Amino acid sequence: MKEIVAKDFMSIDFAKISDDMPVITASIELIKKEALGGPIVDKENKLLGWISEQECLQVTTQFAYHNQRVALVKDIMRTDVLSIKADQPIFSLAEQMIGTQPKNYPVVDDNNKVIGVITRRRVLKALLDTVF
Repeated sequence: MKEIVAKDFMSIDFAKISDDMPVITASIELIKKEALGGPIVDKENKLLGWISEQECLQVTTQFAYHNQRVALVKDIMRTDVLSIKADQPIFSLAEQMIGTQPKNYPVVDDNNKVIGVITRRRVLKALLDTVF
């Protein structure tokens, strides 16, 4: 049986967010893709960081309710991002996601370019596909 790896279930249609983008715009991009978060990439698609709905919600609340300044993604993004390679086996990724590690990962190539995103839901689907 062929080993199931991250690239078999990763999404290649993900929100691509730049660090100089306003958080409000990043929030809109996440909503369009129905994503809980997304990778921050440079012009060459290299991974710079990650932003989540939670971080966007905090800034959007300040903007909507308090009419405070509009923050840029680089003001709030996380730069300590765990990423995975496309050939990581689904079973090891599932075990990783059960713990305290992130539940969404950017998938990067050998040059640290983002080629996809894999979520807990996609890993769960992969596991179920092996059973049914």
